[in-house]
Amino acid sequence: MTFDEAVKAGRIHVEEALALFDRLSAVDLEFMRGTWQGREFQTGHPLDGLLASTGWYGKQFIDAESVHPLLFYTEDRGAVFPVDPRKWPSPELPGPVAPHRAAVETGQFKARLRMTEYRGRLSATMVYDDRPIHDVFRKVDPDTLLGLMDARDMAPYFFVLRREQKGPRTP
Repeated sequence: MTFDEAVKAGRIHVEEALALFDRLSAVDLEFMRGTWQGREFQTGHPLDGLLASTGWYGKQFIDAESVHPLLFYTEDRGAVFPVDPRKWPSPELPGPVAPHRAAVETGQFKARLRMTEYRGRLSATMVYDDRPIHDVFRKVDPDTLLGLMDARDMAPYFFVLRREQKGPRTP
């Protein structure tokens, strides 16, 4: 199954998603620079639907040491703001993140980029500062990535990132 076929299908099995991921090209750290709009890639994972229902926008990579791993829309969806992964997700903050902005927003970068080997290929990987999670990236085309969140004791969670050409407004 190709990437476009998988996106059109709306949901694929995790084994098919892994096979697709394995066929895609690795990316280097420089390729990652910029702001990327995200969307979920449904595989039947327990987290499917969480990001979309909470107003997730995507990720921002300034350089290897300066990464905002979680960007969320403001309430009017006119801008985005970075969220501290230590504060979200949280059972105390259900639903959309924007109404809880004061409690979760951060001005600090909360992740880094490194080249790591995953499933036999060296590729750009986002490493969270405060969570045992790595997001590994593979290139679909010059402006699209397939991401795979790797966390201990959890099945792979997939998402798609599309490069913003001019970037969103930040508050």
